[in-house]
Amino acid sequence: MRIDDEIRLNIFEALLSENTVSPNIRQIQKRTGYHKATIKSSLDFLKKEGVLTGFGPKIDFKKFDYRLEAVVLWQIDISNRPVFQKIVETAKKDENLYRLSGIIGPHNWNFLSHHIYRDVESYHKDITKKYYESIPGVFDAIKDRQIIFETEPFYKAASRTEALIRIIRKHKGIDRK
Repeated sequence: MRIDDEIRLNIFEALLSENTVSPNIRQIQKRTGYHKATIKSSLDFLKKEGVLTGFGPKIDFKKFDYRLEAVVLWQIDISNRPVFQKIVETAKKDENLYRLSGIIGPHNWNFLSHHIYRDVESYHKDITKKYYESIPGVFDAIKDRQIIFETEPFYKAASRTEALIRIIRKHKGIDRK
């Protein structure tokens, strides 16, 4: 059994189906035609291997009036350890921030953050309050930042998982039925 063979890829696709919040063996069986034992053993294998890490609902953020994602490139002086640690502590408590990653690339950016907000004004107001007004020395530690405000996409080809499945299929030469 492999994590990237055709059976597992087909099971992933079945899990991506609309209204799938948890693995429903019957629903996956209907979509794939596989025996229940094959599906169950595949799901157990994928969980054990750490590939399948969870299930959850897909939510339309607009219904909650959150229409903006702020993606921020940061250049932070990490040699100022006390201030950097305070930034990270604050980020861990920031309910609007859902991802903070270290990055390597051009222009000396070293962090990338993703935030969800209702609008640009609420983003600026909240970031100012949480970070700039509450962390002493933050202005010296943050050397530069580039804010990109992303709205709802006008075109979306696939989810990241769907894109990965297509990439693996192409790489392995697996023709789609």
